[in-house]
Amino acid sequence: MTTAPTAGSGTTEPAGRTPRRRAVVLLVGIALLALLTDLLTKHLALQLLDDRPPVRLLGGAVYLTLTRNSGAAWSIGADHTWVFPLITIGVVGWIAWMALRLRSLPWAVSLGLVLGGALGNLTDRIFRAPGHFVGHVVDMVSLFDPYGQVWPVFNLADSCLVSGVLLAVLLELTGRQRDGRRVGAKGDTATPATTGPPTGPLSAETAPTDAEPRERA
Repeated sequence: MTTAPTAGSGTTEPAGRTPRRRAVVLLVGIALLALLTDLLTKHLALQLLDDRPPVRLLGGAVYLTLTRNSGAAWSIGADHTWVFPLITIGVVGWIAWMALRLRSLPWAVSLGLVLGGALGNLTDRIFRAPGHFVGHVVDMVSLFDPYGQVWPVFNLADSCLVSGVLLAVLLELTGRQRDGRRVGAKGDTATPATTGPPTGPLSAETAPTDAEPRERA
C-alpha cells in the first residue's frame, strides 16, 4: 500500500536550498569585497604614506602612519611569523565547513567579514617581504597616537575580523543559529506557531470539551 504524496512535496527541497544558496553567495560576496578593499587601501598606503610623517585626522583621533608588522597586535609573536599563516588557513577551512549548513544571512555577513579579513592578512603573509609565509602585514591606521602607543596600528582586514567576531558573539547571545533557527532563552528551538482550529479526523477528539452542551429543541 502506497501513501499519496503530500501537497507541495515537489517544492520542499528547492525551497530549502534557496536560503543556503543566498547565504553562501552573500558570504562569498562580502569576503571578496573586504579582501579587494583591503588590498586597495594597502596599495594606497604604500604609495602615499611611505617615507612621510603620520597624517593627522579628526583632531588627532586618527592618524595614518605606515607600518609593517611581522606579528599580531602589539607585535605579539613577531619572531614566529610563520605560525600566523597556518592559523589563518585553519580559519578559512573552518568557515568553509560552516558554509555547508549555513542558512542565516546575519551569520553569512559575520563569516564573510572574518573570511575577507583573514584572506587580506594572509595575502600579506604569503606575498610580501621578506619572503613567502613570513611576510609582514601592512598597517596604516593608529588611534589617538601617531605611533600606536594607545592602540595597535591596524588595517581594514583587522577591522573586518573584529567586526565579524563581534557580530558572531551577538548572534550567539541572541540565540541565532547558523542554519537559520533561533534558540529561546531556555535552549529550546523556536518553531512557527500554528493558528486556527484543529482539522482532520482527530479534530473532534482534540476540540475543547469545556463548552456547555446545547439542549435539543
